[in-house]
Amino acid sequence: MIVVAKIGTSSVTDAEGHVSVAAVAKLCGEVAALRAAGHQVVVVTSGAIGAGLPALGLGGPARPRDAGTLQAVSAVGQSRLMRVYDEALAGHGLVSGQVLLAPLDFMERRQYLHARGTLLRLLELGVVPVVNENDAIADDEIRFGDNDRLAALVAHLVDAGLLVLLTDTPGLLSADPRLDPSASLIEEIVEVDHALESLAGGPGTPGGSGGMASKIAAAKIAAWSGVRTVIAAATRGDVLRDAADGVPGVGTVVVPHTRRLAARKLWIAFAVGSSGTITVDDGARAALSRGGVSLLPAGVTAVTGRFDADDAVEITDPSGRVFAKGLIAADSVTAATMVGKRTRDLPPGAPDELIHADDLVILP
Repeated sequence: MIVVAKIGTSSVTDAEGHVSVAAVAKLCGEVAALRAAGHQVVVVTSGAIGAGLPALGLGGPARPRDAGTLQAVSAVGQSRLMRVYDEALAGHGLVSGQVLLAPLDFMERRQYLHARGTLLRLLELGVVPVVNENDAIADDEIRFGDNDRLAALVAHLVDAGLLVLLTDTPGLLSADPRLDPSASLIEEIVEVDHALESLAGGPGTPGGSGGMASKIAAAKIAAWSGVRTVIAAATRGDVLRDAADGVPGVGTVVVPHTRRLAARKLWIAFAVGSSGTITVDDGARAALSRGGVSLLPAGVTAVTGRFDADDAVEITDPSGRVFAKGLIAADSVTAATMVGKRTRDLPPGAPDELIHADDLVILP
């Protein structure tokens, strides 16, 4: 089985935001144990910024906030972060291989196949791939936002059997333990619904970009990839082995679905924020729901929001219920002029299709 193990900023750095050698050593020891048990492992790690801060004298209160400086710090820190992993894995006779990914690696099929081929070949060679987002050159408009989503997409990429999201809590709890001492671990989730998403709350620690909400979102992506997810404490002993063996109480298990979505559809459905809304009539809704068709202007009744061409938009039925999402071929101004029009009546230069079938997904 291929296991994707993701460790977050709060679990891989110390109180000053620097990379914790002890935390990486623990993780790598557990990776070695999984390898010895016959599994292959891909590590998705945060920590490049944390590794770069001390080198530039920017730790603690001096930590920068602006995106440009943080990207520069990540460039300094990425090689230092990999050195920690190199040394920790070498202590177990293992070789690591750095893989930096960007969202376009999942959106464009050729890039997707290149990334998949590289990761699978590394695993065949006995290497432990250590994956991170290419933060140094990431576009603020097109990025994963946090490594939880990246890990879920990597799990899809390599056909993993298990995704383990390591964090600083035992898993998803029934309530905030700071407010409710009786809060208990939710051991299994069969379906991620709005109530669970609300329970997960917002971002986590100041140094991180995720929190439990992003882990639940990532688990949702993994579930629609057919991948079992375990959200568990990075500090728990033998956490990776217990997750792989299905030990009860190891953390929160999110059960996979039997139906799988393709990588591009996953990206559109769960990883890209919506910039607007397209309302369609009942006929268009029925046609789109059958699958394999594009959204034509004739079935559109309203356009809401401001967006550019290729932005993601939600699609609602006449009652306002969101049932689909897609990448739109026109900006909001042009789309508004196309509402309800047949192809022969479209304005000059307007696309024939508002959303191509390849760029549209019916939401689970």
